[in-house]
Amino acid sequence: MDLIADIILGLGAFGAAVYCLILSRRLKRFNNLRDGMGGAVAVLSAQVDDMTKTLDHAQSAAGESAAVLTELTERAEASARKLELMMASLHDLPDPAAQQPAAPPPDTQPQAGFASTRPADPAPNPDIPVFLRHGFMEAAE
Repeated sequence: MDLIADIILGLGAFGAAVYCLILSRRLKRFNNLRDGMGGAVAVLSAQVDDMTKTLDHAQSAAGESAAVLTELTERAEASARKLELMMASLHDLPDPAAQQPAAPPPDTQPQAGFASTRPADPAPNPDIPVFLRHGFMEAAE
């Protein structure tokens, strides 16, 4: 009986050795850097490293852009407050059209030696804001 048990134990050990040999060969082919999964894992690892660096760079650039945008927004709000104060102070000024007598119409004839193709400016309208009263210059052709 001991002899049969030893033979069965020897056959089991031999079977396990053959199984380990087959697994070893498959694992070598699997980890091959040229054709197997090892190459794919190496490439993916390199890509992950590159993407991590790119992400870090993008985050730092976004942080800088946010800081610049915040600064510009604060400057714009300060300028808007100043403009609102200026507009409010304009309401305190007396109306210039009501205080001055009517001016004679401007001379529409060009002065001697000057050729003007621009029509004479109409009288200022107090209902139009100051920054829109000014005429626009046209480019020479």
